[in-house]
Amino acid sequence: MTLYFLEYDLRSHREYERLYGELDRFRAVRVLESCWCFNRYNTSPAQLRDYFKQFIDADDGLAVSEVSGWATFNANGTPNDLKQTAT
Repeated sequence: MTLYFLEYDLRSHREYERLYGELDRFRAVRVLESCWCFNRYNTSPAQLRDYFKQFIDADDGLAVSEVSGWATFNANGTPNDLKQTAT
């Protein structure tokens, strides 16, 4: 299982519902206001970026990182809060 961080910048319309719904389906944990983490098998940051692009507008920004180490301060959540079941 691999840990990923997803960060976004919703610019014009700021319609969060579709993105939040999919992050919920991924059982993601909100780390900071626009940063979430989740676990996945058999994928890559580029594949996840391409997948999540369908849940944001064309002018929005999106970054997906594969993470091997992390540290937080005053965060909303951490990877320790992730449920162990993920695909």
